[in-house]
Amino acid sequence: MTPMTRYMPTNTPRQIDAVRKTSHIITSLQEHGSAGVTEIATDVGYSKSTVHGHLATLHDEGLIVKDDHTYRLSLSFLDIAESVKRTVAEHDVVREQIRALADETGEVVHFGAQERGRVVYLEKAKGNSAVQTKSTIGGRMPMHSTGLGKAILSTLPPETVDRIVEEHGLEQRTEHTITSADELTDELEATAARGYSIDDEENIPGVRCIGMVVSVPETEVIGAVSISGPSQRMTDERLETELQPTIAQAANVIEVNSLYS
Repeated sequence: MTPMTRYMPTNTPRQIDAVRKTSHIITSLQEHGSAGVTEIATDVGYSKSTVHGHLATLHDEGLIVKDDHTYRLSLSFLDIAESVKRTVAEHDVVREQIRALADETGEVVHFGAQERGRVVYLEKAKGNSAVQTKSTIGGRMPMHSTGLGKAILSTLPPETVDRIVEEHGLEQRTEHTITSADELTDELEATAARGYSIDDEENIPGVRCIGMVVSVPETEVIGAVSISGPSQRMTDERLETELQPTIAQAANVIEVNSLYS
């Protein structure tokens, strides 16, 4: 996708063009880390004078920092991010449980939530034997190919799942990815029946994952926990006898603390 098409305006009514442009500039800075006016203008497809004006305003509001002739996002976004995390679950407890799971299993552990039909990673920890993954806090991934996503999808009404599939499609991430809506329906039914999801090398070749939903009674699902590792270690027997009870305990601790927070 080219910069110009990536930042094409939508026709949704009641949108403010200046806010959209500011959002695109912030996203560009997030992706580049640090950039000058010309680089940003080329990326978002706006004139340099427009970009400069938005940058000056963001700088005055403390949302970006200017280093000589380049700009970067300020640390204010850390405070914003932590506030957002706390709206999902009791995040100190989430961080503690994810770290403990990684230490106990030796694998990569994630906590994530669904937003706009994608899984967003909110916490990540790596054990001593963890494989390298490209997942980052705040990163977004498809729901149909991830343990986190399938765990959450299995709790949603069929019409909601259909809407997500219609909007985002079923991208083939690996040769094992589910790309049929009927097959996904069967997989989600199986996930709900056994109480946990399995990503069987569907998102990353050679990596399997177990996922379990985190929910609070009388509310929507708040997220999911997953453990990922090399296929040769993540056998069906290990998933069922070792990791399922472990991940269930962590999910329960998060649920209880979120309920009474």
